[in-house]
Amino acid sequence: MDKRDNILFSDTFDVKDLDKGGKRFDRVSRIDGRSQTHDMSLVLDVNSELYPLEAGDKFKLTLASSLSLGDTPEAAAFGKGEANWRAYVSGEERSLADDYDYVMFGRVYRYDDASGAKVSAFVSFGGLLMCLEGDIRHLQNFVVGDTIYLLMRKV
Repeated sequence: MDKRDNILFSDTFDVKDLDKGGKRFDRVSRIDGRSQTHDMSLVLDVNSELYPLEAGDKFKLTLASSLSLGDTPEAAAFGKGEANWRAYVSGEERSLADDYDYVMFGRVYRYDDASGAKVSAFVSFGGLLMCLEGDIRHLQNFVVGDTIYLLMRKV
């Protein structure tokens, strides 16, 4: 895969724990993961009915600002960063999502850089939450209020 400006972060994660502290919702699992390359920690809510994972599974996680494969950005339909993803879903155009099994669309709602070199980015995907924590070099392109796509596939 070539380097694109719309890819904010990408790495392979190991599922270390699932629903630590007990399952709170019937169709949602909270994943605790650790990245293989960038030494990042991840806490992520996923719809376990659509995308079941078990402890020990490995998956590739990509965070992108758009689903566009080319150099041209998506046409903004609703405002800054809120692109018209419906063209990709209907199959009219090929997109980044075609290479993944599970895709969510959300918004960065918090960015915590209080601890120096380690930072945390918090994203809400319609109530399913993500916290990605690690070195500031890997999360410097995250801005509170920006929209983001999360893409996952098992490896």
